[in-house]
Amino acid sequence: MEKNISSAVIKRLPRYYRYLGSLLDNGITIISSRDLSRKMHLTASQIRQDLNNFGCFGQQGYGYNVELLYGEIRKILGLDKTYNMIIIGAGNIGQALLNYINYQKRGYNFVGVFDKNPKLIGLNIRGIEIRDIDTLDEFLKTTKVDIAVLSLPGNNAKPLINTIVTNGVRGIWNFSHLPIVTPEDVVIENVHLTDSLMQLTYKLTEKEKGL
Repeated sequence: MEKNISSAVIKRLPRYYRYLGSLLDNGITIISSRDLSRKMHLTASQIRQDLNNFGCFGQQGYGYNVELLYGEIRKILGLDKTYNMIIIGAGNIGQALLNYINYQKRGYNFVGVFDKNPKLIGLNIRGIEIRDIDTLDEFLKTTKVDIAVLSLPGNNAKPLINTIVTNGVRGIWNFSHLPIVTPEDVVIENVHLTDSLMQLTYKLTEKEKGL
């Protein structure tokens, strides 16, 4: 039976991964949950609870083996695999994602970019040519794609969903600001950049109240 892990824990996993990576870069091989909590601004209890969802990684009186824990979280996040990705929508967001080289370092391999704008079709970004959106179905039939990135307006994205899922794509990273309904075996991660910005302004407002 699949274990039900809370979304809050899942959101913290990349933080653990990034921070453990920085510890390794600095030659730190062992760290206690207490030291980890001070550096990550979480309680030691919270860290232990989070990690216990996936197994027993620490040893009382010894702490966590940083390299071992980093490797285990890498597996949990699926970063021990390579994912073929396409971007649908080659505007500002799409091009910014394609130009962020850290994705490739972590196993996210962009294999295609699509748009309907004639001014963009044919342009080359980091070795990938922007294709006409009308060729998407043919491309998916001949190329294995794990994740589709939707970085175009929601109304334009909706008609493409059937093409994406019927061709075997099982992950959608959705920047389109439109709720998408897909089969149960397709996983969607909705990204709302303005939500993050509004959370920031909320925190600023709360800080100002306390001044």
